[in-house]
Parts: sequence; structure tokens; C-alpha cells
Amino acid sequence: MFRDQQNRVLYVGKAKSLKHRVPNYFTSGLHPRTASMVSEASQVEWIVTSNEVEALQLEVTLIKEEGPRFNVRYRDDKSYPYLTVTLSEQVPRAMVVRGRKRKGDRYFGPYAHAYAIRETLDLLLRVFPLRSCSKGVFDRAKASGRPCLLYDIGRCSGPCVGAVSVSEHLDIVQRFCDFMDGKHESVLKDLGTRMHAASAELEFEQAARLRDQLGSVRRVIERQQMVAPKREDIDVIGESGDELEAAFQVFFVRAGRMVGRKGFLVDRVEALSDPELIGAFLGSLYADSDEIPKEVLVPVLPDSHEVLSDWLTLKRGSRVQIRAPERGAKRRLLETVVANAAEAFNQSRLKRASDFDARSRALTALQEHLDLPEAPLRIECFDISNLGPTEVVGSMVVFEDGLPKRSDYRKFKVRGVAGQDDFASMGEVVHRRFSRFVEERTTSSSKSKFAYQPGLVVVDGGKGQLNRAIEVMSEVGVVGIPVVSIAKRLEEVFVPGESEPRVIPRGSEALYLLQRVRDEAHRFAIGYQRQRRTKTMTESVLDRLSGIGPARRMALLKHFGSAKKVAEATVEEISHVPGIGVSLAEMIYEQIRTTP
Repeated sequence: MFRDQQNRVLYVGKAKSLKHRVPNYFTSGLHPRTASMVSEASQVEWIVTSNEVEALQLEVTLIKEEGPRFNVRYRDDKSYPYLTVTLSEQVPRAMVVRGRKRKGDRYFGPYAHAYAIRETLDLLLRVFPLRSCSKGVFDRAKASGRPCLLYDIGRCSGPCVGAVSVSEHLDIVQRFCDFMDGKHESVLKDLGTRMHAASAELEFEQAARLRDQLGSVRRVIERQQMVAPKREDIDVIGESGDELEAAFQVFFVRAGRMVGRKGFLVDRVEALSDPELIGAFLGSLYADSDEIPKEVLVPVLPDSHEVLSDWLTLKRGSRVQIRAPERGAKRRLLETVVANAAEAFNQSRLKRASDFDARSRALTALQEHLDLPEAPLRIECFDISNLGPTEVVGSMVVFEDGLPKRSDYRKFKVRGVAGQDDFASMGEVVHRRFSRFVEERTTSSSKSKFAYQPGLVVVDGGKGQLNRAIEVMSEVGVVGIPVVSIAKRLEEVFVPGESEPRVIPRGSEALYLLQRVRDEAHRFAIGYQRQRRTKTMTESVLDRLSGIGPARRMALLKHFGSAKKVAEATVEEISHVPGIGVSLAEMIYEQIRTTP
């Protein structure tokens, strides 16, 4: 691990021999990104492992935990929906989800479009009527003994009202999961047999329902395109890119059918060859995955494919092969996935070029208009929001490379200012931010994001707010960071030492960027201020009583009906509440009358 002066991890790597690997970073002719990493590094730290598989696992874990700047970064090109069965619940439900996966649940997909997965689920619920309602709907139906509409239209078997037992419902869930795993023949055979039996017994309505269910199942199967000649579980990975960026496409094939796909975009901040990049991608893709197939197809074999294969084998519990097919059906399938990756890369490159050019122009124009020593790659903006003298809050938003970096946003509750004083409130917020900046810069063990130095500080307001921010920064020992303010009324930009506002042409990209930063800070502050105000408005006098926990507070409300009636009650009336004696009633009575 290469670390900088603030002890932040810049880069994580692995090697069989440190003696041969580390000196390579201190030779001439380094890649520009590698040279930049070495120039920022102040120390090298290492961990010894017993074998290569253990080293790979540790590398994947450290990259995930530390987020080093100079390792390649993978990001989904969109948030993909999954079809989920919540096996972690006593009565599992089927639903469409995005984002983080929950342990114990089954996930099918990902799917390219949410509408496709919802249509699939709707068709399957006609055949496998498992629960698909929310917890609130389920609990209400269970309490009232009345099922919801899904039961009435045949899309649910009614476990909430005991129409089926928990074990019978679990059997439906298991058959649903088997079908999604590609075990279609048994379902088709069972429905066909029951349909013919119903027809033979002249139960034509039942036979018609089974016929419709059989049609629904066949439509779902048709949507799962057959892409492999055998009933195999395969992940097929395609890659395309240049020296700055790469796009990956992953096709998930289960039982020979494509059940989902996913795309990733990669910023190539690390100088890696294609085999090295694919190896790093495999480590990232399967770091937290429980769905590991028997075979993974890639365009070229990674240099460490044997180690990766052993690592995936340990995670899966049975042998996993990593292959680069050269002919046959699997090669044709791989070429299709690579073509999809090339298309995704071309689209990303066009979008990146236009976005990057516009942002570069805006940052360069801002540098020229404000006479900055360099383009402000990191901009921090502060705003104050209040409603009269109460609930005064501040916000800090961060833009890096002209884009919002929401993980670095911060909220401030103003504590040391009495009443409504925007200048003093701005001073407190800026003081707290840059006090942490000084602290984190001098504390080598910290990893706080407050340690990053902005290229430009923007305060929302006029010359008063600007001067107060500069004073506070000087008090804590921060100098050399450019500071400006922008006033809302006429969009005037004030620079230290100038009595008149700096003229930035209307409609220029520089002014537009400043307005975006300011408006985002204002939005963030307003949102926090409303959140604080809503919390205050929903609090009652009971919430501010000391020595009274949630159970006794609920007992008081249940007995009297409202907080207002509690406040009007006598000591004797309060003492009649279960769990509250005379002494506690006297304490409550006194606190209510002294609590504002």
C-alpha cells in the first residue's frame, strides 16, 4: 500500500516479490499516472500472506475499504433491477429491487429494464401465487382477517389469512425459485398433465385456467433467450476501451438461457494492460457476489487467471473455470458481448467528451475571471438557512471537476450564535470546517475528507459574509485558498480587496458553474433546515421529560389520549397511570410546568 502524508491509501497492489516489484516505481519513463502517484506517496506499507489466493482476497478487500485514488474504479452505468424472493422472512415475498443486496434472499437478474421484470413477475404470479405485498399490507390483512385484492384476482395464495399454511406457501416459493433457476420442464409437464386431467373430467373452467397458466409460463420462457447449446451456468464478460476509459458488459447465462445483463464503466487511473484490467475487474465483480457460475468467459485470459480461478472456487465451493474460447458457440456468444461493450464504450465516450469539454471550459473560464493560480478542481460552497432566530443551519457542498461530490457534503447545526445573524453563523460554519482541515492535515492517522484542500471557497452572500469567512480562515491559520462570495439578487461576485463586484458575463459557463454550486448549497441547507423544523414541530412536551422512557410515555398517552391532557392533569391523576407511582407523578408534574 502506497500512502500519502495524511496516511491515506493511494494505491493497493500485490506481488510475489516486493524486492522486484517496488523498485519499478522509482525508475525513469513511468506512466504519467504512476509518476503522479509516486510523487504524492510518502511511505510504502506491506502485509505478508501465505499464498497468492489469500493475497488476491486481501487486495480486493483493501481496495473496497480504502477506495484508493490510483486503483482502477468501476461504476455501474445504471442501477439495474433484480427480481428478489425474500427467503430471510418467515413468509417470503417476491418483489423488484435495486441497490444493495440483503443476506439470505434470492436474487434473479439483473434485468435491463424494470418494466420487463414486472411483466415477468405478473405472468408468474398467475402460476406461482406467492406473496408480493408490502409488510404493511400483509400485517393489516393478517390483523383484520381480510385478504387484499391480489388474493381475489388469483395473484396470491393468501398466507396472511391462513388460506394456505406457511409450509404450503414455502412450497410455492420453492417451485417459483426452481423455475427462475431454469427448471422449466417439470412445471410445463405438471401444468399440461393437470390441464388434460381437468378436461377429461369435464371441468372445463379449471382446464381453461390451467391452459392460461401454461401460456403465461411459455411466454416467460420465450423471453429468456436461449444462448448456450447446453444447460450451463456461465458469465460472459466483454470489454472495450482506450487508455482513459473502458466499458465492460456482463451477460448472465443460467441453464443455457440469458437471465440478465449488467454494464460497468471504468476510469483507467492505473496503467494496466487488457489482461491485467480484466483480472482486476473479475476481482471487483465477484468480491461480494454469492452467484458464481461454473464457468466465466473472457476475451483474453488474465495474467493471474489460475489464482482467480482458485479464489472463485473457494467462494463457490466447487470448481470454477476462467476461459477465453477461440471457436464454437461460446466464442460467438463472447463476440456478441464484446460488441455490446464496444457500443456502450462509444456512447460513453461521446457523452464523456461533451461533458468533459464543457466542464473544462467552465473551470478554465472561472480561473481567468477570478485570477486564480490554477483551475479550481475542487470547489466548496457554504450557505446559511434559518427561519427567524430558530433552527439556524449551514451547509457545505463540494464540486470536483465541475460535478457534485455528494459523499463530501456536510450539514452544520449552528450552536454558538444567538438569534438571526448571518455573518456570525457563516463564521461559525467556516471556522468548524477549516478547524477540522487544520486538524486533519496535521494528524497523519486520519482519513477524513475534511483534509482535502479546496481550490476555491464560495460563500453565499455579499461582502459581509465574504469578509467574515476570510477572517475566520486566517484565525485558524489557513492562508492561500481563494475565497469569493456570490450574492443572489444581482448574481454579483465579490473578490477580497475589491470594493466593486467582479464582472462575469451573463450566460458564461463560469457564472453558470458558480450559480450551480451556490444553488446546490442553498438547496442542501434548506432541506436540512426543513428537516430540523419538522422534527421540532412533531416533538411534544413528553419527549423533553427526563427519566421517562418510551414505554411510560406511551402509557401516559394511552391513558390520557394526548400530550395536552397530560399537561393539564393533576399529580393524583398522573399517579393512576400503570407503572407510574406518586413520586414519579410529582416529578412529571413539575417538569411539565417548567419545561418550555
